[in-house]
Amino acid sequence: MNERRIVCEDLDLAIDELKLEGFRLDVIYPADNPQCAVLSSADETALVVTPEAPELPDRLPSFEAEFVLTRASEDSGQGRAGMLYRDLIPGRLGGRYIASHITIADGGPVADWVHYHRITLQLIYVRRGWVRVVYQDQGEPFVMNEGDLVLQPPLMRHRVLESSAGLEVVEVSAPAVHATFADHDLELPNGSNPGRVYGGQYFLHHVAADTPWTSADEGLAQDTQLEIASSGLAQVRTLRPRSGESLSFGGHRGELVFGFVLDGTATLDYRGRHEVGAADAFVIPPGQSWQLAHPSRDFRLLHVATGPLD
Repeated sequence: MNERRIVCEDLDLAIDELKLEGFRLDVIYPADNPQCAVLSSADETALVVTPEAPELPDRLPSFEAEFVLTRASEDSGQGRAGMLYRDLIPGRLGGRYIASHITIADGGPVADWVHYHRITLQLIYVRRGWVRVVYQDQGEPFVMNEGDLVLQPPLMRHRVLESSAGLEVVEVSAPAVHATFADHDLELPNGSNPGRVYGGQYFLHHVAADTPWTSADEGLAQDTQLEIASSGLAQVRTLRPRSGESLSFGGHRGELVFGFVLDGTATLDYRGRHEVGAADAFVIPPGQSWQLAHPSRDFRLLHVATGPLD
């Protein structure tokens, strides 16, 4: 098969031109700001890259701890399948992690396709609105609502079908740079095999409406059971304070400590005092104690903590 390499400034334009020639999209990355794509036709493969295209890592990059604070006011960029991505960890912690605040302004069908990722960890949490999705071996499509979460194990095929207007989700993945691969042959839904294991993990669909609030060291929590589904790679909870009390956290023994303010306001007490509000996000280095003081009554926090991924 012949191979063609195209260097371009506008990846979307180059992809559209190749599709007019009969090519189909096989691979694209990064999802939050596509810079590289592979397309194929009956007798030719085309690699399309921009001058800024990153290299795909051949292994999980080493973790580099850093304090990060990103604000809701920071700009979003055009990502894959018409979605807007706001980068929540710009430095990527050595390339180990990416976290994105993803939005879809207009409701209706999403220009997605059956695809999968070669990743170590990937989870998606719905902050606002709803989204209809379908997953390999999980039966018919289903709707995720506010507070719901999925763990997408490595190589599991899936597709976003449609969403409400103003959909917002938070996605956390490792490594930061990873490819989206199209699966042109599999049609979803493809039946039900809910216990199937992918790379040591199994699919998890956490439903917030079915999950009670329970007492936790830091306050009140909705646990997602993601720690079990991910074989101990990560823990995800939605947290809220007890009657205005501070949420205090001891030093985490693993790697990532990530927080996303879902609603309300508080004072982040770590290396100074930082006022945080809805859609702000932060990363605390492992082994460090920190606190969210003076939370408002409606304060809610998405809290993600990982163990070593190696």
